Amino acid sequence: MGSFSLVHWLIFGVIAILVLGGGRFSNMMGDVAKGIKQFKKGMAEEDETPPSRLESKRADTVIDAERERARDADR
Repeated sequence: MGSFSLVHWLIFGVIAILVLGGGRFSNMMGDVAKGIKQFKKGMAEEDETPPSRLESKRADTVIDAERERARDADR
């Protein structure tokens, strides 16, 4: 009672094409296809992710070995 069968959907599709016209329906489906292609292209491009806090902390800290030895010797 609540769902439609395949025949109902086919009849609905034919009526929709008749009401909207074949060219208009074709243009809409072309626009949908272009949107899907653009979405896939956007997903395929690599996004540069920001480094995690640990990685950025390591990158900011420059360790000078001689300076560290001198500091340790002073203690």
